[in-house]
Amino acid sequence: MQRTLLTLAIAASLAACSSAVKVDESANAGSGTDAQSTVAPVGTESGLAGSGGPQDAAKVVYFDFDQYTVRADARPTVEGNARWLNANKNAKVMLEGHTDEVGGREYNLALGQKRAEAVRRSLSVLGVADSQMEAVSFGEERPAVSGGGENERNRRVEFKYR
Repeated sequence: MQRTLLTLAIAASLAACSSAVKVDESANAGSGTDAQSTVAPVGTESGLAGSGGPQDAAKVVYFDFDQYTVRADARPTVEGNARWLNANKNAKVMLEGHTDEVGGREYNLALGQKRAEAVRRSLSVLGVADSQMEAVSFGEERPAVSGGGENERNRRVEFKYR
């Protein structure tokens, strides 16, 4: 009997220590539309070549450490991609959120998702249809620059056109 109680107490303790990723449902509040948003499984390829899209606009937005606010210096990149998407209504873009290697895996996946969603919201404000965009997070799994630690080039959202 004591073994059963001890086992249950340990199981309850372990369950209380686990953490879950909190989903921010307010991202689409008031927009009246549903947007696709997923966290990509680790170790899978998205199958997107990254080709296509505007030739005159950059396809990467960089972020400050531990932030997911689109910086002022990234606005021309977002605006150029928005113009192209508005002119090409059949085009679709995957917004891939990435982080540096600082922080835990779950935290970085959530931060990468917030970064991708921030760019998606910026594009939406500029008139891009939600059906043309999908936001995913790869967290720290696909660094642009290897070597570990804090690196701005890894804190990014990439535009992948299909």
